[in-house]
Amino acid sequence: MGTGDPPPLGTNIEGEEPDVEPTVETDEATYTDDAELERTIGLSGGLAIGVGTMIGAGIFVFPGLAAGQAGPAAAGSFALGGVVALLVALPTSELATAMPKSGGGYYFISRGLGTLPGAVVGLSLWFGLVFATAFYLVGFGYYAIDTLAVLGLSLGGQYVVPIALVFGAGFTLLNVTGTENAAKLQNGVVALLLSILAVVLLWGVLNAVGLVGQPSTPERFMPFGPFPVLTTAALVFTSYLGFAQVATVAGEMKRPGRNLPLAMTGSVLVVTTLYVVTIFVATSAFESARLASLGETAMVDVGRHYLGSAGALAIVVGGLLATMSSANASILSTSRAIYAVSKDALLPRWASRINLKYGTPHVALGMAGGPVLVLVATGRVEVLAEVASFLHLVLYGLMCVALVVLRRDEPEWYDPDFRTPGYPVVPVLGAIASFALIGFMRPLSQAIGVGIMLVTAGWYAYYARDVSLKGAL
Repeated sequence: MGTGDPPPLGTNIEGEEPDVEPTVETDEATYTDDAELERTIGLSGGLAIGVGTMIGAGIFVFPGLAAGQAGPAAAGSFALGGVVALLVALPTSELATAMPKSGGGYYFISRGLGTLPGAVVGLSLWFGLVFATAFYLVGFGYYAIDTLAVLGLSLGGQYVVPIALVFGAGFTLLNVTGTENAAKLQNGVVALLLSILAVVLLWGVLNAVGLVGQPSTPERFMPFGPFPVLTTAALVFTSYLGFAQVATVAGEMKRPGRNLPLAMTGSVLVVTTLYVVTIFVATSAFESARLASLGETAMVDVGRHYLGSAGALAIVVGGLLATMSSANASILSTSRAIYAVSKDALLPRWASRINLKYGTPHVALGMAGGPVLVLVATGRVEVLAEVASFLHLVLYGLMCVALVVLRRDEPEWYDPDFRTPGYPVVPVLGAIASFALIGFMRPLSQAIGVGIMLVTAGWYAYYARDVSLKGAL
């Protein structure tokens, strides 16, 4: 890969230029000025990153909320979200093999579409991940209360937010003390979580179809009509925010031209299947009105329905692990988004400082964890989820647009190992689907999302309007 079309020009108002590291790729490693990333991640490792980041909310927090809005057809909402994610995963795979850099979607858009779209997306991604992390932590708080109830200690719902705040601060500190610590926690959590889910969902399916016990009589598939399927898809899209995280390790992946697209699309297919099966199992156990009344922890009662107290305990433990996994991964991702934007001089350089003791971006982690704790205090689960989805759908739509622009211009430095099949139909459909899904969100979520984007555009105009990034690698 070449060093790029023209070098970045301009400085922010503090006189700082983007910090550009020449990149050299070989079959064994990706080399930059200050790092050597060995290619140690295979297909299974890439799948684990994608599945581990996504699994959680779609299974443990959303079933009650989604079924309350769309009934059994909520399974179609998750399937629709999976289709949109697949349409974005293929273009993202191509961009990632051409630009294996920290920052993922922000980096692709800033180099493909220019500094203003890049700045809006990069800063909005920071806030999008903050909203997503707050959503996961509030879900964690609900499951913590249910876990204590199963163990015989009943606390009121007023303790959900305090528990979420304490653990949010704890996860932030854990990431400050080293990425290795956070990664070990993540891998162990995902392995245990998948084992629990396999047992509970398999037994639930066998029970629902009558192979064990009595078959259930499901309610009408679409009790509220077709429109709620679309609005619910917009709500639950937060469940799919993790697949693009695989792109951030493109520089460390073996045979990225093959393994990266397989890991991204494979992880989407795996979690989509799990989500659809979960809704089937849940709506076979209870009618949608009952699931809606059970709210964020409806799956605990579903587990109890099929497997008694053992099933309830398995679900509360799984819910704790899943929301913990998603929150931990999101805090890490948020800090890396801030780090990448700061390196490009769109935020002050001090935001990308590295802690000398632990080797982690401690300032960026503070800028991730602080706003998360403020949002957790609101406890507004559905709004948090939708704003996170809004900002990520803008990111995904613009990534598809960036691919079309780069393919049209074909700059000298653009040399991906993987090319999107079905071009240009796939990226065009991915962009249209991403932007269209935003239209089905509640007005409050849309207003907050648009407001955040306007603020980020204003920050760019004030702080970094002379910085130029397009085409710089």
